[in-house]
Amino acid sequence: MSNVKIFYDKIYRSEGFKAQRLYPNEELLRFLGVNFFSKTVKKDRKNIKVLEVGCGSCANLWMISKEGFDAYGIDISKEALNLGQQMLGNWQVKANLQIGDFLELPYENENFDIIIDVISMYCVNHQDSIKGISEVYRTLKKGGLFFAYEASKNSSVFKDYLPAKKIDEHTLDGVHRKTSPFYGNKHAFHFWDKEEFRSALINKGFSVEYLETTRKSYYQNTEQFEYLTVYARKI
Repeated sequence: MSNVKIFYDKIYRSEGFKAQRLYPNEELLRFLGVNFFSKTVKKDRKNIKVLEVGCGSCANLWMISKEGFDAYGIDISKEALNLGQQMLGNWQVKANLQIGDFLELPYENENFDIIIDVISMYCVNHQDSIKGISEVYRTLKKGGLFFAYEASKNSSVFKDYLPAKKIDEHTLDGVHRKTSPFYGNKHAFHFWDKEEFRSALINKGFSVEYLETTRKSYYQNTEQFEYLTVYARKI
């Protein structure tokens, strides 16, 4: 993960808040709305512990905290977390931020009610992706929810991956084609087939309650990128 840390430290240092969007992921908002906004009042959400892995500059986490949840974030980049603290301060909210990575989450077993990954656990090979799912399972409470927003193999960047190379059947060594979304990523970039992802979650002990795809076009509709959105519950 050292090359990932170097990559993101450099981007956040040079681009600041431009390195990440400033507002929450739309599918994450839908997830929280469906599962919590109609079922809880804001003042009671302080007892719901939410961890975002790869929280970056806290574009999602400020909203989670502002909605009353007990918010936690972890990221491999110190530069990202420095910006994250500024972001939280701008919105006058708080979250517990920590440096670390999702392969060895520095939290006790069954610690969180919700764990969130918005295309952050993609930067490793397939074996480590499975390890990351195991860590999510370990640190979730029984009955807790995992929200995952992941890159799909149906994306044109994966189908037409050259001049990148494949590390394994799920993972590129980066995005090297100049006309691709995410061009310039110089570390592992992992993609899932939706049924393979469903099986991986079930094999680790999750029930998959929701699995849908979202396709986005880029560069005047010349490139297509597909995302998987999953709600999985620890059983």
